[in-house]
Amino acid sequence: MCDQDHFEEDLKKYSRRDINAMAAAGLGAFLWPRAANAAEVSGSDVTIKTPDGECDAYFVTPKTGAHPAVLIWPDIFGLRPAFRQMASRLAESGYSVLVVNPFYRIQKAPTAPEGANTPIPDVRPLAASLSAETNTTDAKAFVNWLDHQKQVDTKKKIGTTGYCMGGPLVLRTAAAEADRIGAAATFHGGGLVTDKPDSPHKLIPKMDAQFLIAVAENDDKRDPEAKDVLKKAFAEEDLKAEIEVYPAAHGWCPPDTRVYNEEQSEKAWKRMLVLFEKALS
Repeated sequence: MCDQDHFEEDLKKYSRRDINAMAAAGLGAFLWPRAANAAEVSGSDVTIKTPDGECDAYFVTPKTGAHPAVLIWPDIFGLRPAFRQMASRLAESGYSVLVVNPFYRIQKAPTAPEGANTPIPDVRPLAASLSAETNTTDAKAFVNWLDHQKQVDTKKKIGTTGYCMGGPLVLRTAAAEADRIGAAATFHGGGLVTDKPDSPHKLIPKMDAQFLIAVAENDDKRDPEAKDVLKKAFAEEDLKAEIEVYPAAHGWCPPDTRVYNEEQSEKAWKRMLVLFEKALS
């Protein structure tokens, strides 16, 4: 999860305001290069009923056919234009994509007034409102919703991705819906390995998915043993897991963050597509 004790310190080292200043300010669409075989997509706001209420979300799919589904858990700044754009980009590669507002119990999106420029202390209470139990309840509700959409090919496994605080939610989703989750990816995920009884990594024996875990350089420096714990846990269960430390800061993937790193973000994106091609096709 975002570490507010080191957040401003890391911004001084990693901030790259020269890359697409409009996106960094949350203004307009970020322009990625369009894939040659990109599908035409259509997206809409949706509401998903859960045991705890109604979750607002964004669902985007290719305009024709049924496709493997992907569930996206956003970072601590929540559902916002950057994640809608990321979902749409993924849909162009042939996936039916759902990105959710994990804080729906408290507030509809947008939950961060200034997007990724919102001070961490302002949004930390939202993240603190979640628990292992709410994560599991939500994961089951969202997977069930996806499996009832005509744009989803239910004969194929589902993928899930998570950023920042979304990392632990990915692991809990893979454990809660092991029969459906075939691929899982986390990007600068915080709190994947902790000393608590409900640490996400302790759920790995319940999973049956292939993994991509992209670790931020500064996160690895503060907890260098975490990646080794994960590698050992996946190996013990004979699960394929690509675990790599990227030379970029926590938060480097979404294009509206102040530490967005285009080169490393694109590398992680391509590795994700390779994973999905193998595990969801």
